Amino acid sequence: MSQLAANIPNLLSCTRLLLVPVLLVLADQQQATWFLSVLAVSLSTDAADGYLARKLNQTSELGAKLDSWADALTYGAMVVALAWVWPELFNREIWFVLTGLGCYLVPTALGFLKFRELPSFHTWSAKASAVMMVPAYYIMVIYGTSLMFRLVVIFDIWVALEAVFITFILNRNRDNVPTVFHAREIMKRQRERLRERRKEFREKMTGRKN
Repeated sequence: MSQLAANIPNLLSCTRLLLVPVLLVLADQQQATWFLSVLAVSLSTDAADGYLARKLNQTSELGAKLDSWADALTYGAMVVALAWVWPELFNREIWFVLTGLGCYLVPTALGFLKFRELPSFHTWSAKASAVMMVPAYYIMVIYGTSLMFRLVVIFDIWVALEAVFITFILNRNRDNVPTVFHAREIMKRQRERLRERRKEFREKMTGRKN
């Protein structure tokens, strides 16, 4: 039972990944109601896997990467559905859609170029954006009101900038870095440990000479 519980967060992330092609098929077939229903299930697993990972103390590098891939592909499916199922909305909000995509692609590309792997910082600002984007998307496609969607995209500019700052600060990829201040603290502690090791090494070498 405990082994099964340990795998639940990752299983939920995998479920979200498996639902991506389902979402794309529903969008292709213009099944708006079914698309939004399956999307709601997918997004609920996103909230559940993070909570269970912390509750069961089962956070891991694999889990963080699965969550990042599932998030990226699910939100990609949401953009595709907007273009296929609600083309008028897509055309009306095209600049905000492109801005939102840029806010994801630019820091992701910079992280990949520096670390040679996709970053999965899961910052607090990114989590807040994800929470706000869900109702914003549903309100936009159901009621045609896009004010909240636009505000979230504007907030995403800060999310992207923070991810870029974290990328420049860190010397290697790390999962779950809440803010740029945490990234600075990580590097500060790393430098302190390095100074302590150098000091210990010099003391050992001095002791051998004596």
